Amino acid sequence: MRSLNGVERPADRLVCFPHSGGSVATYRAWSSAMPAHSQLLAVQYPGHADRIAEAPASSIAEMATSVAAELQRLDPAPCALFGHSMGALVAYETARVLQESGTPVDCLFVSGAPAPWLTAGGTTHLLSDDELWSLLRNMGGIDPDVADDVELRELLLPVLRSDIALHETYRPKPPDESLNCRVRGYFNTEDPLVDAAGLEAWARSGTGPFSVRALPGGHFRFLSDPEELIRDILSVLAESEVVG
Repeated sequence: MRSLNGVERPADRLVCFPHSGGSVATYRAWSSAMPAHSQLLAVQYPGHADRIAEAPASSIAEMATSVAAELQRLDPAPCALFGHSMGALVAYETARVLQESGTPVDCLFVSGAPAPWLTAGGTTHLLSDDELWSLLRNMGGIDPDVADDVELRELLLPVLRSDIALHETYRPKPPDESLNCRVRGYFNTEDPLVDAAGLEAWARSGTGPFSVRALPGGHFRFLSDPEELIRDILSVLAESEVVG
């Protein structure tokens, strides 16, 4: 994990999990919106950005176990998790590990992902390089300024393909309402990958308060225009007294 706002002795913390192919950089712009005593952390998956020399994780469960162990080494503080798309699944599994080990999170925010038990399957990771790059570009997951950079494409495609394969081969446990934290889901009204029903199914992940909010735009709207999402997350945390 990486700290994005330099808060060393936080009263509380928000941990963000990137989407397939994403990195810590996805959440740097969020730091200016955080309260002064709240720590903003983002997960850097193995094989990504400054960890590119490392082998990618073999499963979402492996990533979750690693993140949970790292969080448990930090000074105790109320903690909330946010994840988008694949990141929502890693955040969910991390919340499960933490709860099972006696250090539950206070809130879980999931965005752009149907409930885990609805996500199994998919063959996107088997597409050719051209097909995969074109698909992600058309969905807004590739910055238009770098979409035609051949060298960057060759660097990013293996990471993207590996992440998407983890997502599509993910096999969660059946829903068991094991989480007792607050869960809030987000979906974008023009997202072809998830709808309200897919988000509503997250209610079966736990027994705590559950809610869903629709936001405008497509699957990757949060990359270019995260302000409304950030405001909502901080509002929910303030109501839950996780962020003061």
